[in-house]
Amino acid sequence: MRLQFCMKNALPFAVMIMLECGDVCAMTLGKAALNIGMNNLVFVVYYNALGTLILLPFFIFHRLRSQQPPLSFSLLCRFSLLGLLGICLVQICGYTGINYSSPALASAMGNLLPAFTFLLAIIFRMEKFDLRRLSSQVKSVGTIVAVSGAFVMILYRGPLITTSASNLHHRLLLSQQQSNWVLGGLVLGTACFVTSIWSIAQAATVKEYPDEMTVVFFYCFFGSVQCAIFTLIAERNPTAWTLQPGIEMIAVVFSAIHSTVFRSAALTWCLHKKGPVYVAMFKPTQMVIAVVFGLIFLGDALYLGSVIGGTIIAFGFYTMMWGKAKEEDNVCTTLESSTPNTPLLQNNVGQEK
Repeated sequence: MRLQFCMKNALPFAVMIMLECGDVCAMTLGKAALNIGMNNLVFVVYYNALGTLILLPFFIFHRLRSQQPPLSFSLLCRFSLLGLLGICLVQICGYTGINYSSPALASAMGNLLPAFTFLLAIIFRMEKFDLRRLSSQVKSVGTIVAVSGAFVMILYRGPLITTSASNLHHRLLLSQQQSNWVLGGLVLGTACFVTSIWSIAQAATVKEYPDEMTVVFFYCFFGSVQCAIFTLIAERNPTAWTLQPGIEMIAVVFSAIHSTVFRSAALTWCLHKKGPVYVAMFKPTQMVIAVVFGLIFLGDALYLGSVIGGTIIAFGFYTMMWGKAKEEDNVCTTLESSTPNTPLLQNNVGQEK
């Protein structure tokens, strides 16, 4: 019973927290590589191609070891669509926005993801929503509170709490890029909306074809190919494809291992086990992690607005989690109370007749 509880609740929770921490690390390394001149399109191509190569032997071993349903043309087209959405659009828009702004703003804009996913899941009837139910009310309030906390962090800076000497250059750099900051926010908002669509499509695909390894490999493969074609058309300078040793290579390798291999597989598993709304609800925690990482490792300044916004986000996040858990408890209670009784009633009626 305890093992079953861990597999159902504790393990997905731990995996999602690890994913959010890894995402912040990948964005920070990616931003560092872009700051020294690496092309953002080339960066996305390189780390997805490397990740796909790493996945290839695991995919071949998986297909040889286990019997899986045959792949149809319609499934391959769906995998191709997932690659177009999740890699060619989301990741290109994401790192373009980070290049114009910062990982902190990317994490802040990511808090729009739960709202987008929640609304799309309701539209596609993948999420139960009834305003008469307490769980639906709580999830709605939690979503609004979490998004409100994100806007507090973006719009209200407040007084400085702590900083470092290295932060002076950082603030001067940001003051020179205010117009790009707004453009980066718009591009990142677009990436969040497309990510919500991808989450819905990915969850529906895994439900139809419940083999996570196959879905992840073809999604990464098609996305890498599509992204490479787009980059070859958009970037005509051959020197942009030169990979310099140092931070560029570290960023590519880390992003390939985390974002393409681990994140794709773990996220697909969590989508299969818990659904797209559960996955999206962890996005608000990324902003808090980004603030903490930036303060410890990058010497970023900490403002009162970040503390207030992070507190609001945490409150909204745990409110949404409580609503989701309450909904699952109600479903389990209903099944346990109705399933054993129905056959007995039917048998009694049959005997009386």
